[in-house]
Amino acid sequence: MSPKPDKLDHVLAQHLERRRARGLLRKLTTVPAGMIDFSSNAYLSLSTHAPVRTAFLAALQGLATTGSPLLGSGGSRLLDGNSPQAESLEDKIAEFHNAPAGLLFNSAMDANLGLFGCVPQPGDAIVYDELIHASVHDGMRLSRAGRKIPFAHNCVWTCKESSKPQDQEMLDSLEGVLQGLQSGDGGQQFTSGKRNVFIAVEGVYSMDGDVVPLTEAVKCVEENLPQRNGYIIVDEAHSVGVFGQKGQGLTCQLGLEERVWARVMGFGKAMSCSGGMCHYFIVTITQMMLTPSSMSGIVLCSKTTRSYLINYARSLIYTTAMTIPSLTAIQVTYNFIMSGQAEPLLRHLRQITLQTHKLLVDLCLRLSPPKHVLYINTAEPKSPIIPVFTSHPRSLAQQCQRQGFMVRPIVAPTVPKGSERIRVCLHAGNTLEQVKGLVEAVETWMIAQSLEPVHPVRHSPLQKSKL
Repeated sequence: MSPKPDKLDHVLAQHLERRRARGLLRKLTTVPAGMIDFSSNAYLSLSTHAPVRTAFLAALQGLATTGSPLLGSGGSRLLDGNSPQAESLEDKIAEFHNAPAGLLFNSAMDANLGLFGCVPQPGDAIVYDELIHASVHDGMRLSRAGRKIPFAHNCVWTCKESSKPQDQEMLDSLEGVLQGLQSGDGGQQFTSGKRNVFIAVEGVYSMDGDVVPLTEAVKCVEENLPQRNGYIIVDEAHSVGVFGQKGQGLTCQLGLEERVWARVMGFGKAMSCSGGMCHYFIVTITQMMLTPSSMSGIVLCSKTTRSYLINYARSLIYTTAMTIPSLTAIQVTYNFIMSGQAEPLLRHLRQITLQTHKLLVDLCLRLSPPKHVLYINTAEPKSPIIPVFTSHPRSLAQQCQRQGFMVRPIVAPTVPKGSERIRVCLHAGNTLEQVKGLVEAVETWMIAQSLEPVHPVRHSPLQKSKL
């Protein structure tokens, strides 16, 4: 007997069809076995690094012999899900990153939801980079802050010499937004320091791979809010493990720990504590298969802020705590990087990133494709993420995948229309031979494009991307 047609399903199907007609339909896919990874965010390749795997398995075996609970955590951290291991791990991570305290969340997204959702008070303002992550946008929707204002991506200071085009709406710089807050209605509240301003940026932006000018942003906030009511929050999900001594992150690399109010560290990227080490290990212990898959994160902050989040952050209070194996995965990873064992991986990652960029730039110089076909920014990359702009991202990605290289097409609405690309993510586990193979796949595709009639679309690789 066939199910009765559902009116809501019909409405939802129409929405999906409209997205399909525009070529924007999203689907879940899996990575075929044997593909060479140029797509994931596991920059240090710790999930496949033998010493880390061995340490993780040994730690789980040790837990099994002590009778520690390996399946489930018993509830939220405010009920039965807290543990001495969680609290000692928070202390250890905070000390490594030169922070007074830390509070673990089940994911970096949960951390941003909790932090932005409860800390800003009525009448406060949140000022954010226009390309800030979707989790911050969701946190702002929960926030009681009176105003939420974007500023132009990575634009700190107002350029006095230039004027805005009359036919184009442009976002203000960070300085312009901060000054505008103090000159409009209620501006005296911010000038006097009675109301606070929270400034949200990312260490590394995942679509373009560019780095926030954090030193300049800190200086700008301090100069424009001299009453010290400007509080900078840095999402370091893509910079922790990659920047700074032993992977401490961008804030530590720049020595700004005491001038940045809070940091959100995600463990699912370079730290490989989700979709990497935690997800792919299947270990038989007492005849049970353990597959912890939590993508965890931590807020680094003051002890008072930590206590406030415990009391008010809904994404912490109303969710089941991480399991002991998930905490163990984080602990093993931090032990590895804190000991300095990741330094050779970091050096190779930086080297392979520069080599990849050079080969791609050389390819463009040699074949001189139209910018709508392929465009590479010639500036030296600051992170392991290299965007390869093209108006045909799906075609290029499919060609690379056919030759065994996993890259993904990035299209609207993830990035604005006209800034489509494939995103090449480099890893410590990638070799120069693999990179050369990827570039050859791109070259094969470019040659095929030149033999076919091209119907260019409006494409500006300088347009900014949003997540």
